[in-house]
Amino acid sequence: MAFDPKGFIAGLPSLPGVYRMLGNDGEALYVGKARDLKKRVASYFQKTQPSPRIQMMVSQVASIEVTATRSEGEALLLENNFIKSLAPRYNILFRDDKSYPYLAITGHRFPRLGFHRGAKDRQNRYFGPFPHAYAVRESIQLLQRVFRLRTCEDTVFDNRSRPCLLHQIQRCTAPCTGRISAEAYAEDVRNAVLFLEGREDDVVGKLTSKMNEASETRRYEEAAVHRDQIRTLARIQARQYVESNRGVDADVVACVIEGDIACVNLVMIRGGRHVGDRSFFPSNAEGADEAEVIAAFLGQHYLEQPVPALIVVGQAIEGSFENAEIIHPSHGERRVWLDMARKNALLAIGQRVRDRATQEGRLQALREALGLPEGAGRIECFDISHTMGEATVASCVVYDRQQMQKSEYRRFNIRDITPGDDYAAMRQALSRRYERVTATGGVVPDLVLIDGGKGQVGIASAVLRDMGLHQVCVVGVAKGPERRPGMEELVIEQEARTLQLAPTHPGLHLIQQIRDEAHRFAITGHRARRGKARRTSRLQEIPGIGAKRRQALLSAFGGMQQLQSAAVDEIAKVAGISRPLAERIYRHLHESVAA
Repeated sequence: MAFDPKGFIAGLPSLPGVYRMLGNDGEALYVGKARDLKKRVASYFQKTQPSPRIQMMVSQVASIEVTATRSEGEALLLENNFIKSLAPRYNILFRDDKSYPYLAITGHRFPRLGFHRGAKDRQNRYFGPFPHAYAVRESIQLLQRVFRLRTCEDTVFDNRSRPCLLHQIQRCTAPCTGRISAEAYAEDVRNAVLFLEGREDDVVGKLTSKMNEASETRRYEEAAVHRDQIRTLARIQARQYVESNRGVDADVVACVIEGDIACVNLVMIRGGRHVGDRSFFPSNAEGADEAEVIAAFLGQHYLEQPVPALIVVGQAIEGSFENAEIIHPSHGERRVWLDMARKNALLAIGQRVRDRATQEGRLQALREALGLPEGAGRIECFDISHTMGEATVASCVVYDRQQMQKSEYRRFNIRDITPGDDYAAMRQALSRRYERVTATGGVVPDLVLIDGGKGQVGIASAVLRDMGLHQVCVVGVAKGPERRPGMEELVIEQEARTLQLAPTHPGLHLIQQIRDEAHRFAITGHRARRGKARRTSRLQEIPGIGAKRRQALLSAFGGMQQLQSAAVDEIAKVAGISRPLAERIYRHLHESVAA
């Protein structure tokens, strides 16, 4: 039965809400919000449409679902929840899988500076968000240089007997060994907080008073420390703060569309300090204008991110956010911010165009070298990582649509094989990967790369044949003489031949890029698994050591290495550990090492 727009619209209420346009198979075509559902939905079914994109979308509508809300603001939130869960074909979509990092100051008696991402602890204070991890680390280094706050973990702090290197290079005041009083350290923390809040003038005023006081009482070394702090802050003020808005938290959002590429650049200003920017490339933005792209970005971005007090946008848009002012300036300093964001977006587009051209050239060169069909573009690469057979991990990384697809990466913890048997590990990883692909109707790759030689390639080909994936090309990447990059030998199983491309061959560069990423991903997983095993397994094997005692031991000594170096008497001092149990722990740890 054909969809009757007139009859449907006649029954709609004139209320705020969200509408979902669905296709023949019930797939989501478009999700939108409306101040007046009846008027908004009716606008799609006029004789003339504003763009070919909208015309195409409306021609595919088989049904429409609506949800009335109490306000337009509630509709905005619901709209973006639907967009995130349904990923409609005609909505402009922004993917940002990473949570933003923060700088944390802990609630410890001697608080530490730290990098934080994820759930927050009420005892700590958080500053941000920052656009990139390096922006947080740069701020931590800056605060260390000026206020000399500690960055070590609490387990290390509680077990130090002498100051570390950071104290020697004047990046920490060594509260771990009592080199600074709790009151003086707390004052440094307060100054750091004022600085992060954009109140650096207050900090400079305090430090100036302290410098003068120390100078008058002939404490010249202390006065010199405060003088250096003031000079450093002055250099930071001159370089990093926006001209007239100290203390302000703002996001600056600009969009540039060139050809078929749309880019949104987000500049973050926190505490009046420019902390960096980040560029986003939406999908499904063909035919949209800058205002549409910005509106889509704001709705989706702030669904999970904190909203600053001020949002500066490059195009006037409808809608608002609670407790946030959205402005579109035509002149003044805020217009300068926008111009900066637009330049960033243009640079990002230029880089993307160059990367796309490079990737297209590399992929085409690889197709020609391996005789792959013209449309071949999806490559999956496997690597195995272990240490003498311990904690074996296999990685699978995916290259598709001319870039690495990190959300599709997978790791496999390899179990129940002879330690060090790379063939068995490869067989298990490939079987688990492609059993799932064939069972769920997933995407089959055009090319499978194996980090290894003829043996590994033979295993991979056999697994794929058993699963009916005969069409997939399998190529091994064997290390060349002296394991030098550029000398790799390609093992092509289907043709029972080997191939060595020139070190400057673009296709080889693509293989190296993908192989190196598979190696990185595998070794990261292996190290994490191995580290976890080494931290806990030996203690778990000891009768009488449960989770609480394990935690007490590791906290007291700062880790397994320090615990292993401890004497029986030292172990017996830990709460809950008797002398006989301490002897049993000592004996077990040292027998494990000897074995």
